[in-house]
Amino acid sequence: MTSEPPAPTGLAPAPVPGPPQTRRQRREREAARARTAKAGRNLPAAITVGLLLLGGALVGLVWLPVALAVLVVALLLLGVTETASAISRRGLDIPRVPLWAGAVAMPMAAFAGGTEALVLALLATVLLVLAWAVVRDLPARGESVLVSVFILMWVPFLLSFAVALLRQQDGNLMVACMLLMVVANDTFGYLVGATLGRHPMAPKISPKKSWEGFAGSVAGSVVVGTLAVDLLLDHPWWVGSLLGVLTVASATAGDFAESMVKRELNIKDMGSMLPGHGGAMDRLDSLVFSAPVAYMVFALPFV
Repeated sequence: MTSEPPAPTGLAPAPVPGPPQTRRQRREREAARARTAKAGRNLPAAITVGLLLLGGALVGLVWLPVALAVLVVALLLLGVTETASAISRRGLDIPRVPLWAGAVAMPMAAFAGGTEALVLALLATVLLVLAWAVVRDLPARGESVLVSVFILMWVPFLLSFAVALLRQQDGNLMVACMLLMVVANDTFGYLVGATLGRHPMAPKISPKKSWEGFAGSVAGSVVVGTLAVDLLLDHPWWVGSLLGVLTVASATAGDFAESMVKRELNIKDMGSMLPGHGGAMDRLDSLVFSAPVAYMVFALPFV
């Protein structure tokens, strides 16, 4: 007589216990979780990716400016793709091809012909968006066009001002100064905010950004900007100080802008391509507003 299998009880099987952990391992894991929870990202991965991006940009600035333009194009392609994908999850059809065309055309136009060519590339891409929506008969056509134009203005148009800077005399050094100030803004703001942050700036938009971190960003960006502009460009020291303050203001505005978009879409990160940062837009949010600000400051007649 064969025995019948036991009747199912509806209970999940008990989890298999993992290998025992030492007290030191538990403390290290708890400390890592606390650091991630407080800062909102993986610090070692964030620093590694940030340094790689900065290193690639500096190599392009020093030896081959066109390499920087190519790097910008690659980041913009990622940025518009992940932004369109995040918005499309809400049920709105966002065509990718016009966005990809704009992400390539605008920085290349800025590199070849400056801001005038950049504006023409923007207008041509907007016309392509309109034609695409008509030919493909997209649902919710008006909303799709408006959102596509918003993505084009927010991502490739604004960041292409950094490429337009390369056409100026000592433009590669100007872009290097801008990048150093943006990195100083992020780094000092993160370090001070993670250790001393107590008073959030806008808790409903970006609860992890504090006034203490903002003060650290201002101090770090002003010091780095003053030294960089004086040593690299031989401009008056106050130009670097002014640009340092404006960089923090514009970078913070860019961070808040992306945070508002993410909250509207109910997502944590725009993507997952860059470890420690999320997606490309989670890395570019500070740059998109800082690039036109740096272009305008360096274009002042008395600078």
